Amino acid sequence: MVKKKEDKKQEEEMKQEEEMKHEVVKEEIESEVEPTSIAASPDEVNILSETEIKEVEKEKKPAQKTNIEAWIPKTEIGKKVKSGQLTSIDDILDSGRGILEYQIVDALFPVLESDLLMIGQSKGKFGGGKRRAFRQTQKKTKEGNKPKFTTYAVIGNKDGFVGLGSGKAKETVPAREKAFRNAKLNVFKIVRGCGSWECNCKTPHSIPYKVQAKCGSVKLTLMPAPKGTGLCIEKECAKILHLAGIKDVWSKIIGQSNTKMNTIKACEMALKNLMATRITVETKEKLSVLQGSAALKAAEAME
Repeated sequence: MVKKKEDKKQEEEMKQEEEMKHEVVKEEIESEVEPTSIAASPDEVNILSETEIKEVEKEKKPAQKTNIEAWIPKTEIGKKVKSGQLTSIDDILDSGRGILEYQIVDALFPVLESDLLMIGQSKGKFGGGKRRAFRQTQKKTKEGNKPKFTTYAVIGNKDGFVGLGSGKAKETVPAREKAFRNAKLNVFKIVRGCGSWECNCKTPHSIPYKVQAKCGSVKLTLMPAPKGTGLCIEKECAKILHLAGIKDVWSKIIGQSNTKMNTIKACEMALKNLMATRITVETKEKLSVLQGSAALKAAEAME
């Protein structure tokens, strides 16, 4: 009899504990449901518009300028730039010596703009994906797919100096930083002038003469244009010319221009051919041929 009474007491205690647990759970659920059941005002809820979402999703560009004071140069040119013996990049480029430290460009160019070129394409139905800055490739292995991202960067001061560089890495951010570093190491100066017979204004707004370059199947031709024409060229090449300081140009592309890497390289080679072309002093004066940043100073003097 005594055992039966003890068993009954234990059962009652267990029931009471279960009831207490159920009540606690109900209170927690009610506390969670109450705030969501009340309709929040539009001011309280932060709803992002489509334009804001696009801005958030944009790939952020890294800071281009480096801390020059904390920079410890390793090359002879870098040490001269840090000490102040070299103050112009023309001296480095004219001597034919290469730039091995990207901090040299940051120190010599107070104003430097950069941009990423759209060489990749996002996934889409029937090949209709949008252009993007990163070109994704995959390597098939036993462990699985190993993706890599390639990007192309361009830098320039809009005054006769421009640089192009590519970067490849397992992630997007390291590839982007590598591309900007390589673009700074590949800086070169171009020739500008007014070679159009329709204009003859003698200001460096276009190129002085016709140039050609070929990369793969892409053959690119740049031709001088009169003032107000604009950059009549493929979009990615227009970015390069804009940062180089060219405002008006005509162009012609033959071949598979959809391969953006070849088109970009052909544009770079065409700009370098401007410097390689030899002309007499008389034609220089006729076409107002000027190199690098001297073109802007001449334009200001003409005004």
